[in-house]
Amino acid sequence: MENAYLQILHEIGEDPERAGLKDTPRRAANAMRFLMQGYGVNIDDVINNALFPSSTDEMVIVKNIELYSICEHHMLPFIGKCHVAYLPKGKVIGLSKIARLVDVFARRLQ
Repeated sequence: MENAYLQILHEIGEDPERAGLKDTPRRAANAMRFLMQGYGVNIDDVINNALFPSSTDEMVIVKNIELYSICEHHMLPFIGKCHVAYLPKGKVIGLSKIARLVDVFARRLQ
């Protein structure tokens, strides 16, 4: 991935050897790996058995979950908020797990 960022610097006419850019390909690659780390996460590990029996049939809503992601069309970052709602059928998930799942899926191309 570092080579890809190095190529981008060349393509835009920059000198990747100048002081301010010397380590940019490595830093940019690390940043992209961080922003896209959702691809390497196992959803079952995130849930970690945090499903609990419940007799409720009322809607569960978690609002205003902040997210940071990357647009798949231009590969530019964006921020936003999402709301998750579901109707439980015998089980509910821990509320903190919902925010964690949003983070995992946000750390993939949208």
